[in-house]
Amino acid sequence: MRLLVLGGTEFVGRAVAEAAVARGWEVTVFHRGRNRPPCGVRSLHGDRTAPDGLAALAADPGGWDAVVDTWSAAPRAVLAAARLLRGRAARYVYVSSRSVYRWPWPSLGGDGSAGALVEGAFADAGQTEYAQDKRGGELAAVEDFGEEGSLLVRAGLILGPHENVGRLPWWLTRIARGGPVLAPGPRELPVQFIDARDLAGWLLGAVERGLSGPYDLIGPPGHSTMGELLDLCVRVTGADAELRWTAPEAILAAGIEPWTQLPVWTPPDSELHDCAHRTDVSRALATGLVCRPPARTVADTWRWLTQIGGAAPLRPDRTAPGLDPRVEAKVLAEAGGARPSAVDGAAGGVPGTTPQEAASDD
Repeated sequence: MRLLVLGGTEFVGRAVAEAAVARGWEVTVFHRGRNRPPCGVRSLHGDRTAPDGLAALAADPGGWDAVVDTWSAAPRAVLAAARLLRGRAARYVYVSSRSVYRWPWPSLGGDGSAGALVEGAFADAGQTEYAQDKRGGELAAVEDFGEEGSLLVRAGLILGPHENVGRLPWWLTRIARGGPVLAPGPRELPVQFIDARDLAGWLLGAVERGLSGPYDLIGPPGHSTMGELLDLCVRVTGADAELRWTAPEAILAAGIEPWTQLPVWTPPDSELHDCAHRTDVSRALATGLVCRPPARTVADTWRWLTQIGGAAPLRPDRTAPGLDPRVEAKVLAEAGGARPSAVDGAAGGVPGTTPQEAASDD
């Protein structure tokens, strides 16, 4: 197979390129040259936001069985690439997001691909809001490759090595510092995520099968729990950290934002939790999705993080996640250092809070 990855040097795009090389595919990556590309790929350089930014791609004589695009800004950049590649590639794969669904997003009990979609999205639009940008990217792919020639991967929470959003890296670095750690309860709270490498594996299999249309893609419901995830962070870092499980009510009362200030976590029995961690992925599972154990995702992310000096890269269009140490200390003091057996319970959602997932655009 001949594959073109638009980006291919960071997070999801990199995972796709590396997985394709491992399969023996012929891989070309088109990128800005800011990061070293994976071994075994052919590089083309260009900045799709600049005038004539696709010139190197236009001049290249290559043809491809599929194009993978992870862009998450102005949809017109996807439209320009798709128009250029129409007739030169057989299939256009756009890594989108579950944010394209109208809130509240579809959860268990329904086929996510049939959910109501956000309004105000256009294929030729400039950058606006994240959800509209991702939906506009979908429209751009379909406009030029048609419904049968396009595959829309609506990803949920993505973790793993090379993460440039900072969620799992924040937990790892926080726990590596040791001491009492504010752990948002209950510890048995189910969480749902996908390793970027498993997303890449499913995506390439979908290309081989000739799949088309939208697919929700994330690990199965209950793939892990907050307790397992944070316990794994303690284990792989070898830190002298004490997880102090704190009731959701105490966390919300302190004004702490779920998902952003405490990455991955959402209040139990809330609309936010249902949307983020109760996604129906039966279609993806039926078409080959296989997810590695959470222990491998955590261990491999820590190994990568230590190899690069402990500071994870962060996308310039994202605010760094995580909790101010002063706020953490204050909440722990007010909670009286509660132990795991002492906290549990549920809490309501946070109005207007919507977790937005994205793959890297490079």
